[in-house]
Amino acid sequence: MSDKLKSLLNNSKHIIALTGAGVSTLSGIRDFRGKNGLYKDFDADKIFDKRYFFQNPEYYYTQTKDFIYGLDRYKPNIIHKTLAKLEKKNIIRAVITQNIDMLHTKAGSRNVIEIHGSPEVHYCTDCQRKYSFGEIVPIVENNKVPHCDKCNGLIKPDIVFFGEMLNEKTLSNAYAELEKADLMLVLGSSLVVTPVAYFPKTVIKNGGKVIIVNDMPTPLDELAELRFNDLQGFIREII
Repeated sequence: MSDKLKSLLNNSKHIIALTGAGVSTLSGIRDFRGKNGLYKDFDADKIFDKRYFFQNPEYYYTQTKDFIYGLDRYKPNIIHKTLAKLEKKNIIRAVITQNIDMLHTKAGSRNVIEIHGSPEVHYCTDCQRKYSFGEIVPIVENNKVPHCDKCNGLIKPDIVFFGEMLNEKTLSNAYAELEKADLMLVLGSSLVVTPVAYFPKTVIKNGGKVIIVNDMPTPLDELAELRFNDLQGFIREII
């Protein structure tokens, strides 16, 4: 571990992590914009479009049958597990994630802010009745579109689709952590999706510092105190 990295970690009192799809590729989950990303096989803008979902919900559930409703077969990797361990030691105070794969929670992290929502919860778009991920998976596996057993309304995952606002409480929780953070670890994020792309700047504006770890360049690399390419190598350094 370099002296500068050691100094940043040892002298910071409120460290938070911001994680993107690159973190979960180590678990076998494909990212969206990478070399072998899902954007090459799917029209993700269409899959996660709110208007199109209500026009043709079958398209969403068919296209996501494997990479969302098959998430139970994926396990947390060294990054998820290390962040959870560091949280237990009060070194990492929060994880803000762009991911919807629930792996941070599976790894044991408690203060996880899922900025884009999570399929862990589904809800009826008419009566708002909630359903668990486990209740919806068998329906999707049987190639059916889930409908509410109370009012027959269409069921939607609690994932933020294009055309939807981020959850106000979730966003408020994220900004509360950004304001307290004196060090942010950006792990596996391309930092191109707003408003998450602005989060590191918020930390810096408040006097904090940012470390970026990603295998591809990001628009904020020049603002980082330290920049690494290898996620696994970085995590092994800070264990």
